[in-house]
Amino acid sequence: MKSILSRRRTLLLLWAFTFPILLVAQDEKMMAPVSRTYVITNVNIIQSPGRKIDIGTVVIKNGLILAVGKKISIPSDAIVIKADSMYLYAGFIDGLSHAGIVKSKEEMNRDRPKDPGNPPPDKAGITPQNSVLEFLNPVDKSLEDLRSVGFTAAHVVPYGGMLPGRGSVILLGGSSANEMLLQPSLTFYSELTPAERVYPATVMGVMAKYRDLYRQASLTKSYETVYASNRAGLERPATDRILESFYPVIDKRMPVFFRAERVLDIQRVISLQKDLGFTLMLGDLKEGWDVINQIKTTNAKVFLSLDLPEEKKEEKKEDKTEKKEEKPKSISDLEKEALEKRKVEFTAKYTAQAGAFQKAGLKFGFSTISAKPKDIPANLRRMIAAGLSEDVALASLTTLPAEVFGLTDRLGTVDNGKIANLVISDKPYFHEKATIRYVFVDGHLFKMEVKEIKKVDPNAKPEIAGNWTLTTETPQGKSDSNLTIKKEGSGYSGKISGGRLPEPSDLQRVELTGNSLKFVYAVSMGGQAMTVTVEATVEGDTLKGTASVGQFGSFPLEGKRDPKF
Repeated sequence: MKSILSRRRTLLLLWAFTFPILLVAQDEKMMAPVSRTYVITNVNIIQSPGRKIDIGTVVIKNGLILAVGKKISIPSDAIVIKADSMYLYAGFIDGLSHAGIVKSKEEMNRDRPKDPGNPPPDKAGITPQNSVLEFLNPVDKSLEDLRSVGFTAAHVVPYGGMLPGRGSVILLGGSSANEMLLQPSLTFYSELTPAERVYPATVMGVMAKYRDLYRQASLTKSYETVYASNRAGLERPATDRILESFYPVIDKRMPVFFRAERVLDIQRVISLQKDLGFTLMLGDLKEGWDVINQIKTTNAKVFLSLDLPEEKKEEKKEDKTEKKEEKPKSISDLEKEALEKRKVEFTAKYTAQAGAFQKAGLKFGFSTISAKPKDIPANLRRMIAAGLSEDVALASLTTLPAEVFGLTDRLGTVDNGKIANLVISDKPYFHEKATIRYVFVDGHLFKMEVKEIKKVDPNAKPEIAGNWTLTTETPQGKSDSNLTIKKEGSGYSGKISGGRLPEPSDLQRVELTGNSLKFVYAVSMGGQAMTVTVEATVEGDTLKGTASVGQFGSFPLEGKRDPKF
């Protein structure tokens, strides 16, 4: 797992290099509450995996599902949505997320303390007493991004180090943090993240500190029990909010929710669980296929990551009409081929992980904390193609997380009396061309505006050589960069500079297919390197498209060419 120092450097990289890139997402508008009664008619209702009503009606009133079925009378005050044979599902539940959570001042301020071997708890990443309610922003864009792909509730946690705070389940809509909060202080959130430049600065240090705090809390709790039974002659126990935060974990009234992406992280967390005996939940698993049996022994509840490695695109086959003499491969070529083969094999195992868990009979949910929301539908389809059944995929998004978080009476299925968290798509959700049209959160309607996407013209022959100004809205505001593209024989070369780039960067690859432009370049700072891939459609002296910056997402981009070139 990355150290906090590594994460800080990477965030600095993003600040320095995020050029013309804006998130591609469907616009959505929360409909004005003219009435709190809605009726969705002529809709295919998937009440839960394996339970379906063909062309039925759903009635919502005051945030709850009032009626589900056929031949249902429509209330006179209802707003009617004619679904025209669309598909309605229970809203999806995210197992682990930072949606709506802003960073605390302590997390942003990482000045080195005077005694790094014995730092204040917040500097060491030890703040288990923190509540989600302190950091929840109802208008954060991450809430909108998750709604746009079907999520209506999420188990969210604060940012931080080894013990950031308590996790809570929230609704992904509402005018205030209190209105959004559904299940407060539900989990004891933990990571194996070392502190920055202070103890515990290593994963081994984190594990040692975790054991120490847990055992201190157990002793303190035992002493408080003795003191409460007979206070005479005993020193009054000191108040310690950090140790007291462990009490419900020790009593097994609150599970420990550990984020553990890699196989070694999972094994280390299981080791801690066996030593200390707490109830365990594992989140954001990315490499769990080889330790399924070990996970089973813990009886842990599991949430697999919805982030997947990028698929390797198939290379164009060469024209074999003219035989070319093949040169013997160098050691470097052979090593590169072996590396690419291992990457392909790893990606295949990663993509098939959910299917492997299903085959082993181990139930699981999904987490989005490291995934790009726009990639989630496609990633689910990839998992299904690799062996995960659609029914299990749907259960992992709905019924199972509702069960794990103790919310089966309120969420997870489309039934009378449940909270009106619903998703409506024009085709079955797992269909490649499905588009979400409506989302309900707590009975409030969000309508997704489907924008027309311009098609690439494979026969177009635009001229891309010249000087371009690229404009972006980064998290730090608007920024302009300069792009120069030169024609070289049958291909192109180029350079990008300005904006927040510390120095010009040569384009590593420039491809033009019809009016579709793609170019790649690298940025580096503080020993960290990232690749930026730009894909855009060219129309005359303008271009519009997206750029991808590693794991940090894809964003829209616009450009204009200098006509004087």
